[in-house]
Amino acid sequence: MAGILEGRVAIVTGAGRGLGREHALELARQGARVVVNDLGTTLDGDGVSVGPAQEVVELIEAAGGEAIANGADIADFAQAGALVEQALTAFGRLDILVNNAGFVRDRMLVNAGEDEWDAVIRVHLKGHFAPLRHASAHWRAEAKAGRQPVARVVNTSSGAGLQGSIGQAAYSAAKGGIASLTLVAAAELQRYGVHVNAIAPSARTRMTEGPFADAMAAPAHGFDRMDPANVSPVVAWLASADCDVTGRVLEIEGGRLCLEEGWRHGPRRDRDRRWDAAEVGEAVRALVAEAAAPEPVYGA
Repeated sequence: MAGILEGRVAIVTGAGRGLGREHALELARQGARVVVNDLGTTLDGDGVSVGPAQEVVELIEAAGGEAIANGADIADFAQAGALVEQALTAFGRLDILVNNAGFVRDRMLVNAGEDEWDAVIRVHLKGHFAPLRHASAHWRAEAKAGRQPVARVVNTSSGAGLQGSIGQAAYSAAKGGIASLTLVAAAELQRYGVHVNAIAPSARTRMTEGPFADAMAAPAHGFDRMDPANVSPVVAWLASADCDVTGRVLEIEGGRLCLEEGWRHGPRRDRDRRWDAAEVGEAVRALVAEAAAPEPVYGA
C-alpha cells in the first residue's frame, strides 16, 4: 500500500463507523499503519462493542495493510494514554492522531438535561484533549531527545461549532471548543514538529441522518456529495509530511474545500478613557453596522 503516508503510524478515534471508518481506510490505503479506535457505542453513546473497530481492521488487512483494534474510551484520561502506548508498542512510533470520535444528544436548550450536556462535552471536547495530551507529551519527549517528530494532528470540528446549530447547544459548544483547542495546540506544539489542524466535515453519518436526512440523502445517480469517503483524502493530506499548514480549520463537503476564517478583530472604537454606560449603545450599533453580517445559525 504505497502512498503519501508510507511508513507512518496513525491513531484514528471513532473509526468503527462513518467518517472515522473512512479515514482509517484511506490512511491505510495511503500506506499508514493504523490503530483503529472505537468504543462501539450507539448514536447517543450507550453500549460498548469492539466489533466495529475489528471489522475495519479486517478490511485494512484484507487490502494488504496493517492495523490493530482498540476499544478505549478516549475521554477517559488513562485509557487515552494506553491508546497512545498501544500504538508505540505495536508499531514503534506515532506520527498521526486523528480525533474523530463523538455522538449527539440533540435537545433545544430549554429542554437539555445536565447529564446530556456533560456526556456530549465529555466525548467531544475531553475526547479530543486526552489523546492529544498524551500524544503531544510523547512528541515533546522525542523532540527533546533530538528526534524531531514530523507529527500531524487532525481534529474534528463542525459547522455547528463554527456557525451554531439550532437544537444542538452542547454539540455546538463542544465543536467550537475543539476549533479553539486546535489554535492553541498548533501554537504550542509547532516547536516540537507537530502541526495541528481541524476539519469541519459535512457528510452522511449516524449523526446527520436524523436531523439533516433530506440534505444528506444519496442521489439516484451522479456524484454523491454527502458520501463520508469524500472527506478522508483531505484528512490523509493533513496527516502527511507534505502538510505545511497548522492552526487552520477546513470545511469539506463533497468536492468543495473552504478555509474557515474564525474570530478576528473587526471594527473598533477607543475612547481612551472609561466608557459611560449611556454611550455604549451608540458605539456598539455603529460597530455592528460597519462589520460583516454573521452567517445564519444552522436551522434558524
